Amino acid sequence: MTDDVRADIERLSAQETIRDADGARATIARFLRALELGEIRAAERVSDTSGEWRAVEWVKAGILLAFRVGRTTAYPPEGTPQGALRFFDRDTLPLRETRGVEERVRIVPGGSSVRAGAYLGPQVVIMPPAYVNIGAWVGEGSMIDSHALVGSCAQIGARVHLSAGAQIGGVLEPVGLRPVIVEDDVILGGNTGVFEGILVGRRAVLAPGVILTAATPLYDLVRETVHRSRPGHPLSVPEGAVVVPGSRPASGSFAKEHGLQLYAPVIVKYRDEKTDAATVLEEVLR
Repeated sequence: MTDDVRADIERLSAQETIRDADGARATIARFLRALELGEIRAAERVSDTSGEWRAVEWVKAGILLAFRVGRTTAYPPEGTPQGALRFFDRDTLPLRETRGVEERVRIVPGGSSVRAGAYLGPQVVIMPPAYVNIGAWVGEGSMIDSHALVGSCAQIGARVHLSAGAQIGGVLEPVGLRPVIVEDDVILGGNTGVFEGILVGRRAVLAPGVILTAATPLYDLVRETVHRSRPGHPLSVPEGAVVVPGSRPASGSFAKEHGLQLYAPVIVKYRDEKTDAATVLEEVLR
């Protein structure tokens, strides 16, 4: 099935004008279902040894095709009784039809939304309000807390905790651009932000308020180095790193005169295999 869907997506994406709209819609429906079942995903690990990830371009092209083929419509349909939640989106991209009992997923009431084409692994818990966008992957046993965002195509591993207010950026274009990757057993504290294809390595801990973008240098006090993005290789947070918000002096006489500091995330220690993430975070913040 996957090979057939891929062939159809690539063929339709290459057409300047979609010649068979009904056939394209049927392909999109099969494609979104394959995403929801975890049969395909928007990013993949290149190899276990390198630790590198890359975007799966045809999958991202399929998501763009869903926008292209769809028409903006009202949900639920006109004539629905007053009081029902109303929204307006592409008719090819409804909310995900989640069967929580069968899929062993908990979505606590209170305003959360999961869009079609998102994968939710068994034992995922979503607290309200939270949002999971199309193409996202949320691995088994992960928790998405209140006011957290999992952006389009973002990849969240197993047993990850996204604390309240955590923001995981999304990306659709260009199709070759890698989405944000958060590997297994990571904990992201409240109001953290991870954007622009950053990779957060397995068992890393981001303290509340840490913000990481492609332009952010990450200072490693333990290994006495600076981790940076480079062309084609967004910033990677090393496995087991414990990152806290820090600061560094701004350059120039004016900055020195006024005592100005710039934000700088800092690795202050590394977890070992026996260290509980929550315990490490509490110790660091003391």
